[in-house]
This record gives sequence, C-alpha cells and structure tokens, in this order.
Amino acid sequence: MAKEKTAAEGAFRKELFHAGVYKRSQGRIARQVTFATIAVSIGLGVWQLRGVLHASDVFGNLLAQIGMRNSQQAAALGVPLLLFVGGLWLGFRVVNWPKFADFLIAVEAEMNKVSWPSRGELGRSTIVVLFTIFFLASVLAFYDLFWGWFFRLIGIQ
Repeated sequence: MAKEKTAAEGAFRKELFHAGVYKRSQGRIARQVTFATIAVSIGLGVWQLRGVLHASDVFGNLLAQIGMRNSQQAAALGVPLLLFVGGLWLGFRVVNWPKFADFLIAVEAEMNKVSWPSRGELGRSTIVVLFTIFFLASVLAFYDLFWGWFFRLIGIQ
C-alpha cells in the first residue's frame, strides 16, 4: 500500500513539473476557456490579497520582526505576484493533466454535436416561453385572489 502511494505521489510530482501539452490539437477551445476562467479567478483573488497585504498592520509588523522594515510595499506586491505566477502554472498543469484534459476533450466533442437553433427559431421559442410564464403567473395570481377571497368569506383569514 505504501509503495502504491509513493508511486502515485511521484507520478503527481512528475506531472506537476512537466511542461508539455497533453494532446495538443484536441479540445483546444475547452481548455483555453477553462484556463482563462482559472486565470481570472486567480487574478481576482491575488488582487484582493494585494490590497489586504498593502493595508495590513500585521503584515508590516511581521516584516519588521524579521528585519525588513521598509519593504512592506515590495512584499505586498511580490507575494501576490509570486502567487499569481504559481497559480497560472498550476492552472496550466491542471488543464493538461491527462484525466482532466480528456474530460475537456470529451466536453468539446459533445458541444460540437449540439444543433444550435437559428435566429428565427430562437425568437419564436423565446416568445413561447415568455407567453407561458405570463400565463402561468396569471393563473397563480387568480388562484391566490380566489382562495384569499374564499377564506375571508368563511372567516378563516
């Protein structure tokens, strides 16, 4: 059991530090969109962290204790930058991890099978949906008014 766990950890480390692209020509769009989503999420988190570190007295006191009194602004920019670069690398590796990449390749293949409606069909379907929503809302409003009137009539409400 311990040998299997060690082998799995070794394979994970090897995959993490591997720079190649898995099945380069397959599932390209799905992987690019997934990576862009990961990158934006990491970027927003790092941006928030930068603001917190810049304004944090605790972070400044910690730097002063280790002898870096005047470097709070540099560290407040450097730490998020390092996390951003590391996060981008991790995101790149995730979308090229064979199991996840195969999933994204399958997603893109299924999306290519979808028959998208024409503009006219989309307009007609939208009208049907809106009509149905308003019709059902009217029916529910009528039921609500009727039962409210009925319960007031018999003295329950």
